[in-house]
This record gives sequence, structure tokens and C-alpha cells, in this order.
Amino acid sequence: MRLRAFAPAKVNLFLHVDPPRADGKHPLVGLTAFADVGDVLTLDPDGPPGLQVKGPLAAGVPCGSDNLVARALAAFSAATGVDASRASLVLDKRLPSAAGIGGGTSDAGTALRLARAALAPDVPDAALLRIAAELGADGPMCLFPRVAWTEGLGEVLTPEPRLPPLHGLLVNPGVPVPTGAVFAAHDGGPMRQADRPPPPVDWSPEAVVAWLGTLRNDLQPAAEALHPEVAQALRRLAEVPDVILARMSGSGGTVFGLCRDAAAAARAARDLSAGHAGWWLAPVVLHDMAAAGRPIPAG
Repeated sequence: MRLRAFAPAKVNLFLHVDPPRADGKHPLVGLTAFADVGDVLTLDPDGPPGLQVKGPLAAGVPCGSDNLVARALAAFSAATGVDASRASLVLDKRLPSAAGIGGGTSDAGTALRLARAALAPDVPDAALLRIAAELGADGPMCLFPRVAWTEGLGEVLTPEPRLPPLHGLLVNPGVPVPTGAVFAAHDGGPMRQADRPPPPVDWSPEAVVAWLGTLRNDLQPAAEALHPEVAQALRRLAEVPDVILARMSGSGGTVFGLCRDAAAAARAARDLSAGHAGWWLAPVVLHDMAAAGRPIPAG
């Protein structure tokens, strides 16, 4: 049976980053939500083996062993003894790459969920999480796309069911922002501690946005310095009347603006698209996307 699943964009609502440990890795604290835009993967156990990438943003996305989806399936095979390489996977790429919204990692997590559903349904969540953790700091959070506090190296996740749906838009100025370079630049500048702030007393959307405004993304200054396009997108986003809060997600270069409601987000997208034809923009709702990521029959 062919199965299809949604790979949502990940958004770091805030991201506090510690100085690097002796091994070069960075402890962090953040709150992560997922957007109702993303890539789509289809797995066919009986189709021609391999990964095919298509879609509006497929250009430049590798199809070989260096693709995170291929790496995820290879790790799944090694951990379970089930040969996932025989499956046919089609990735409909709708999110920009190297964009700080977990596109590749979300694709990989979705591929793991599909592989389990189609090939090894008895594999427990804990085993799947161990495989996802091998793919990077975003692996565990993107495997099951839930609103969660993120700590440790990204593997310590605490669900946060109180976060209300937040309306806004995602904006990418069209420049890839490699994560390693951003962390290196961050490490060369002034650094802060990855403190976990107390949660808001009031979880209404207005109060949550005000609370987020007191927090930060510690990687944002480094990304802005390396890529002036990111700084320009943030500046332009903050100027839009309907945008209450503008911030970068992850290591960049996608930025997000939070708005009061869906109508305000749509207006903000229209305002920002004027004069920026090369930018990728998407009005979104940020919330818990676990149900939307479940594999379903593809017909």
C-alpha cells in the first residue's frame, strides 16, 4: 500500500544557546512549534527503489546518499534489520533548503514514520527516536512534530500543550544559510547562557506573543552578520504594520512574523511580497502538527 505523510516546517519561537562544550556541541533551550506548510513524502513498497525529488523547490536537492531522507532509511535498515532501500520514496519539496526550519530533518523524520508504517510496524517509538537522534539535533523534535520545550542538545523534549495556535508568516530571502558557519560565527562573538525562562502566566495568543518578545534567538546576530539578506528580511518584516513580532528561526535564514489572526497574516504576506518577488513567503498557523504528520493511504 502506498502511504503519504506531511513533513511540516519547524519554527523555533525562541532559541537560547550555551557556549560550546569541550566536544564543540552547544546545549540549548527553546520552544518549538510546527507550521501548516511543509514537504510531502510518498512511500510505495512496491515501486522502483530509490528516492525521487520533485516539486517547486526541488532544484539542487540531492537524491543520493547525502540526502537526509536516504541517511534516515539507511539508519532504519541498520537498526531494524529491515531493508528500507527497496522502497520507493517521492519527496515533493515545497520548503527552501538550508533555511532554519528543519526541512531536511523533517523530511527524514517523516521518512522514518513512513518506513515503520509500511515495513516494520512493530518498531517502538523509542527505537525510532534513537534513529532520529543520529540525524542531528533537530532529529527527535522533527520525528513527532509536537509543540515542545527543547533542551540538552535538542534531544530533551517536554511537550507544551498550552501553546495556542499562532498566526503569522514565514519569509526566506532566497539565500542558503549553512548551520555550521552560523555556529562558528556565534562562537566568535559575545555569548550568553542558555537559560530556560519561566513560562507565561497567561497562555492567550496576545500574552504569548508579548512573552516571546522578551526572549531571543542567540544565533540571529551571527546569521545577520554573515548574510545581510537575513537582516534585510527581518528589518522589512518588522516594518509591516500587521506584524507584532519578527524573529529568525533556528540558524536561519528563514524569519517569521507573528500576527493577531489569519487575516492579518494574509495582509502582511501581501504587503511584504510587493517588491520582493524572489522571496519565499507563506502565511502559516504555528501549532502542534503530530496528527497531520501521520502516514495515510495515498490511494
